[in-house]
Amino acid sequence: MKITCVAALVALSLAAGSASAEVKFNGFASIKAGMTSAEDENLYGYDNSVDYKNESLFALQAQSELGNDLSVTAQLVSRGSDDFSLEFEWAFLTYQINDEWRVNAGRLRTPFYKYSDFRDVGYAYDWLRTPQSVYDLGFDRISGASLYYNTSIRDMQSSMQFIYGAYDGDVTLQGVVSPTKIDDIYGVTWELSQDWFGMRMAYLRGDVTIQADAFNPLFAALNATGQASVIKAIDFDKDAGSFFGFGMNFDRNDWLTVFEYTFVSVDDSFYANQDSYYLSLGHRFDKFTPYVSFEWDDDEIKPEIYEAMPNGHPLKSTVAGLVASRRVDSSTANVGFRYDFHSSAAFKFELTKAKDRLTMHRNNLVSVGVDVVF
Repeated sequence: MKITCVAALVALSLAAGSASAEVKFNGFASIKAGMTSAEDENLYGYDNSVDYKNESLFALQAQSELGNDLSVTAQLVSRGSDDFSLEFEWAFLTYQINDEWRVNAGRLRTPFYKYSDFRDVGYAYDWLRTPQSVYDLGFDRISGASLYYNTSIRDMQSSMQFIYGAYDGDVTLQGVVSPTKIDDIYGVTWELSQDWFGMRMAYLRGDVTIQADAFNPLFAALNATGQASVIKAIDFDKDAGSFFGFGMNFDRNDWLTVFEYTFVSVDDSFYANQDSYYLSLGHRFDKFTPYVSFEWDDDEIKPEIYEAMPNGHPLKSTVAGLVASRRVDSSTANVGFRYDFHSSAAFKFELTKAKDRLTMHRNNLVSVGVDVVF
């Protein structure tokens, strides 16, 4: 839902002025720039010319307590990659049932990762950006409801989230923006934490449908040659998708370690089984925090899709190429630092070296940025 900046501010002002409940505002922003080191290098939307818009963003969050344990929250984000048009990222009601249970309903962030809820809030983590080898699914919001249960287990805080909803939007498939629906998304996350240690697990499922119009000529040809079963093995038509994530973090004696692993699969489709993980290590020197991180992405294709076709079939090589296009084997190394030059702002620098292990092509990216909260 995209709206103009003026319209958004007018709407929020009218809400604050006409409602009896107090509306509280806060926000965050990231101003980032980056460039690759050569003309044939492209990474995270950057090329070898300096780009100040690609990852820059501004956001405003409004929250109002309506009384009787009911509140409403809305978050507007303006992204440079989208010409700074405004969009509602979140918009939901919260009901605090008691000290341990609460429920959110509306447009929510899908809780895939450790930093899902604040991945846009760059100030909340030390890296210049979240590790893209893991944080790369094509959607991160759903319409639905979440039930939270917070308690303590011995000396640890326990937080569970049960989620149900659906996604209706677009994802990029084979470089083409495609209408997508994911129905009956359900799952659970569980996080345990104490002063210096945290652990998190997540499991979600949903039925994936993608309108891949770019494949229509291929599907028509396959159908005409009696290969309807191959079409079913390639397309996304209410196919069961699943996500599993596991992560740990340590923050002790100014040493900072974060690890996350994810596995994503979609049954009865040509979507590769995706294994991704990263490991990050940093050390806090007062306001200065240098870090290194390593990322890996290993996506295994499904050769059984085209191996089932008869030898000599005129479309077998075409299907094999389509399936093979989903193969990914990459590694990424990042070296950077964070400098907290203000109580609400941090300057960041990051050097990224990414390697495609299949083609041996390398991309080098230098990025700088300032993250603020207000």
